[in-house]
Amino acid sequence: MANQTAQEELLLDVRVAEASSLYKFYLIQEKKILGAAAVILFLTAWELVGNTLQLINPMFMSAPSFVFKAAFQMFASGEIFNDLYVSGIEFFWGYLLSVVVAIPFGIAIGWYKRFAYICDPFVNAMNATPRIALLPLVIIWLGIGILSKVGIIFLGALFPLLINTRDGVKTTPHNLLTAARSFGASDWQIFKSVVLPSTVPFILTGLLLAVGRALIGVMVVELYAATAGIGFMITVAGATFQTDKVFVGVLIFAISGMTLTSVIDHFEHRFDKWRPKVGAAA
Repeated sequence: MANQTAQEELLLDVRVAEASSLYKFYLIQEKKILGAAAVILFLTAWELVGNTLQLINPMFMSAPSFVFKAAFQMFASGEIFNDLYVSGIEFFWGYLLSVVVAIPFGIAIGWYKRFAYICDPFVNAMNATPRIALLPLVIIWLGIGILSKVGIIFLGALFPLLINTRDGVKTTPHNLLTAARSFGASDWQIFKSVVLPSTVPFILTGLLLAVGRALIGVMVVELYAATAGIGFMITVAGATFQTDKVFVGVLIFAISGMTLTSVIDHFEHRFDKWRPKVGAAA
């Protein structure tokens, strides 16, 4: 696999070296160029359908120009800043608590067999339970303030990260464990030098999944019981047929998720260079 990856990189280097300056720039920036072109085509088609040709009633479908105008007005007037702050605080604490709890707990379940026997039924049951079903109970226990919202976001992000961490520990290559034990390594040395590095890619994948679950949690709790937040803003805008504002809120969630995913993905690439490339070359 390593030889295959090296050959692919060599072939790319040869193509870049033999190409013209313009094609060379394209080869180097191919991912960004194709991604940007896809987004531009999508926005152009959306603008044509929603504004220029007016094929759909603006009450039901906005257009990028209208959404941008609504976003500019909301930021210029400052009406959106409190909603951003409230949703940001809820997301930050819910996601942070899930990371603090899920990673060590998932490692413990994966490392200690008897502890896994005890905890796995509860973990699997809670993972299969829709978090929205627990929202009334969480509100009864924690009230309608920020604690209940943080609690639901925490529960939403917890289990994807916990399960990925647990499975990462359990799927540590057996030959590495055997090799470490053959050199007389202690359990702590095996865990620190073999198991933990092998689990890091799984943890990072869990962090990526947890971002999406946490953002869903923000939206859900602000739909159910809130007086501020981006989800609450979307609810009010939808109830009053302000489609432009609804799209502004949706785009804020989308951009936030993309940004956080890109940050985590950047760190993930530092740990997965050993993995073989998957997919067709062209």
